[in-house]
Amino acid sequence: MKAIIGLGNPGKEYENTRHNVGFLVLDKLAKRYEGKFKSKRSLEAEMTEVMIDDERILLVKPQTFMNASGRVLTAVLSTFPVKLEDVVVVYDDADLPFGDVRSKENGSSAGHRGMESILSALPKGSSLSRVRVGIGRPTHPDIPLDEFVLGRWTEMEEKALPATINSAIEKVLESLGRG
Repeated sequence: MKAIIGLGNPGKEYENTRHNVGFLVLDKLAKRYEGKFKSKRSLEAEMTEVMIDDERILLVKPQTFMNASGRVLTAVLSTFPVKLEDVVVVYDDADLPFGDVRSKENGSSAGHRGMESILSALPKGSSLSRVRVGIGRPTHPDIPLDEFVLGRWTEMEEKALPATINSAIEKVLESLGRG
């Protein structure tokens, strides 16, 4: 069994914001593989299980808010037969231009609070596969980054978003196939 954790914030007010791109990727994956998210309060997450290439995959959307996502990863690892090397985390990255999607095996959080929480829940030096979805940075210097990431997509971004999400899904599927 493997797990994909998409980072975001719960609640209607965050639904279509840049910071919730991890949730958007998981929603599209669930739709593609006929999964239906259900609340798992004991794990503080919405989850579904899908079959991808004859393998059981958990899709996990933490409902703890971004800064406490590590609690959900810990709960998933202790509740399901999932090893850390079989986890992929999907999240927004303001250091990448909008639409750029990259994967990597390890490294720091680069200031992303959700990844900080995830990494702090793991033993030091742990390797964790991740897919970073570029959301870019504010075009005007007076817009604070936190306001930007919690903001809604522009019309242009909205049009390009389906291709970006499909790109992220391909990177996630590649990451699941490793090792």
